[in-house]
Amino acid sequence: MAASRAEVSIIGAGPGGLAAALLLAKAGARVRLFESQSRVGGRTAAIEQDGYRFDLGPTFFLYPRILSEIFTAIGRNLETEIPLTKLDPQYRLVFGAGGHLDATPNLTEMDRQIAALSPQDAGAFQRFMNENRVKLAKLRPLLESPFCSMADLLSPAVFESLPWLRVWRSLGGELQRFFTDPRLVVAFTFQSKYLGMSPFRCPSVFSILSFLEYEYGIFHPQGGCSAIMERMAEIATEMGVEIHLNEPVEQIEFRGKRAVGVQTRQDRYACDSLVVNADFSHAMTRLVPDHLRRRWTDRKLEQKRYSCSTFMLYLGIEGRYDDLPHHTIYIAKDYQQNLADIETRQVLSVDPSFYVQNACVTDPGLAPQGCSTLYVLVPVPHRNDHLDWSVERDRFRQVALRQLHKIGLHDVERRIRVEKMVTPHDWEQQYAVHKGATFNLAHNLGQMLHRRPNNRFEDLDGVYLVGGGTHPGSGLPVIFESARISTKLLAHDLGLPDPTGVPANHQTLTALPS
Repeated sequence: MAASRAEVSIIGAGPGGLAAALLLAKAGARVRLFESQSRVGGRTAAIEQDGYRFDLGPTFFLYPRILSEIFTAIGRNLETEIPLTKLDPQYRLVFGAGGHLDATPNLTEMDRQIAALSPQDAGAFQRFMNENRVKLAKLRPLLESPFCSMADLLSPAVFESLPWLRVWRSLGGELQRFFTDPRLVVAFTFQSKYLGMSPFRCPSVFSILSFLEYEYGIFHPQGGCSAIMERMAEIATEMGVEIHLNEPVEQIEFRGKRAVGVQTRQDRYACDSLVVNADFSHAMTRLVPDHLRRRWTDRKLEQKRYSCSTFMLYLGIEGRYDDLPHHTIYIAKDYQQNLADIETRQVLSVDPSFYVQNACVTDPGLAPQGCSTLYVLVPVPHRNDHLDWSVERDRFRQVALRQLHKIGLHDVERRIRVEKMVTPHDWEQQYAVHKGATFNLAHNLGQMLHRRPNNRFEDLDGVYLVGGGTHPGSGLPVIFESARISTKLLAHDLGLPDPTGVPANHQTLTALPS
């Protein structure tokens, strides 16, 4: 009986917070979920205006298996609750250096396109897939288990994975083992953008990201990724979760180093445990007194490396672009220069890489009849003293619109009927993202596994982390995994039944068909 009365507060209704709410409600806890914005989703919320609907953040829905298992654990079926469309092509890659690839889950067709683009690399794609299939299986325990201390690195599973980590090699260097054409190296490493990092600074372990795309597919949820968040919130409410929108947590109440409650403008709420799904550095510096944090003090947080940011345009367009794929990625002609501008020089590139989602070719209900939504994302430096976005925003908007010509969109500006712009400054001020670093703490080797903020947060008692700022890291499927790891720990600590249905080191990545 006591376990059923356990009270858990969750700060932030992003994907990690929503997944944690579902699992903890299943475990029998009384769950309160606090969200500062007017709708759920966090960076995976929807923007709606005049009949146009956009995802604010993530638009690629990769590897639905983890969320599917969470739904199964609470007695639901993901594909029944949220219709998913598997995309083919998954996306089009347009190279500023010349040529393009229509990335497809049809491996034979992908081989053919690669051979046509770079005859010397014929057969390399299959070698890449075969090796990474084994690599993912070997790395599985690292992705599914908590790393709370150095001792967790001493498990047999970790030792078995060591030969596959190749810590001396970057992701770009790893792909150069397979492909000679620099365009193809980029084609299988640009996925490091999900982590907000250059592939030539990102650890080689993340070659599994592009493998996952081709092995398991890329999906579009009807209504966008934000529709998943909205359905999760509806189910959570049906399960008894209290969702408090427009109610930011202004203070965490501590007894010693133990969190015992949260204070909002409206009320004070006691809790036995606290889950933090807010941006990690932003939440720590604003909600937790510095003297309570030993490892993650304000000074140490300032010294950490952070991901890049993004410049965003959400454009409601009169008319359709039916010849443009659902996802299109343009790779700058001088990609290395573009990466250095973002990470090292912290300036805005003249010829930036960019991404466009043309979702209405798959989901026409996202816009009024005969109209389209264009989601334009340009990776840029996180907020810094070198760039004043009050000066740069309008100029860089013109740069972004001119870049669209490079994928065949020459008439966008005159067809815009709805527009919203988000800069790194806006990410920080409007969406509470530290430094506007939309992909959180960088995923370098010094900030992974036990060196990332732990799922059972090491500086405080009764506090658990979910989201991109904890282990395993950024990206929707990984964030959902963080919710499973953290709720398993929390349930154990409170004496609640494990709601995840996943035993320790469960081999989820190979248990289901692709």
